[in-house]
Amino acid sequence: MKVMRFLVVGAVLALAACNKPAAVDKPAEAPAAPAKPPLVTVNGKPISNELFEDYVKAITKGKSSAEISNEDREAIKENLVRIEVIAQQAEKDGLTNDPDVATRLELTRLNLLQQASAQKYLKDRSPTEDELRKEFDAQIAATPMVEYHARHIQVSGPDVGQKVIERLQKGEDFGKLAQQVSSDKATSAKGGDLGWFGPSAESKPFTDVLAVLKKGEYTKVPVQTPYGWHVIQLLGTRDLPMPSFDAPQVQEQLKGIVMRKKFQAYSDGLMKTAKVEPPLQGTAAAPAVAPAPTPAAAPAAPAAPPQAN
Repeated sequence: MKVMRFLVVGAVLALAACNKPAAVDKPAEAPAAPAKPPLVTVNGKPISNELFEDYVKAITKGKSSAEISNEDREAIKENLVRIEVIAQQAEKDGLTNDPDVATRLELTRLNLLQQASAQKYLKDRSPTEDELRKEFDAQIAATPMVEYHARHIQVSGPDVGQKVIERLQKGEDFGKLAQQVSSDKATSAKGGDLGWFGPSAESKPFTDVLAVLKKGEYTKVPVQTPYGWHVIQLLGTRDLPMPSFDAPQVQEQLKGIVMRKKFQAYSDGLMKTAKVEPPLQGTAAAPAVAPAPTPAAAPAAPAAPPQAN
């Protein structure tokens, strides 16, 4: 295994145990077990075995130190010590007082605390089947069950796009024009052909245009998206098959969406009671980050309906 060298930001969670006083007719409790010795000590600062195990899991995709070779274990340990040595020197050099570093450290702290809060809040709030079915119905209702086949010519500005449209109106071939002038090199060689895609695969201005075009029609004015300006032609449409509610992939996506919404509602409640000076000017709150039940991020609603395999 090739050991990757990167920083892992760890949060140390202290767990306080609530011990009841011993009854007078019971023997005294045994003395607490001595603290575990650290993995290593670096310039007087201990690195715990728990931190090491978390670091191992982070760079081996969930494996424990017992599941990897001794060679890899020693290499990872050296890497963790190296990080600690560099961090100690950075602190000596005053880098924690650097405004940019301090800002990024604070953002990391906020993000870790938000993630921990989400995990705690959602721990006993797993979605019910009724919640999942309601979300499934909402996703289906909010998303056109259609795929588009289209091609486009991407240009640098509306003036260039209008000239392309004028050439099309004079009878020039769309595909040949795409090969000549489109800045989208990934599709220009194919005459601008984008293949088949669903509504969520392209930006909203792009798919909004496709929804009103007829087969074979192209846009009479250039369309602006975050990627540039486009002349778009609709080649065809086809209905999407209804995804199965019981498909494992669909279930995982729905769980992620429902959990995200639950934590969003929780954070909305906290926002309502927070004292913010000066008050926010009616801007929509950014979505709170909630951990999805799987590594793959689930789309925020409204979004494309969950897809079955």
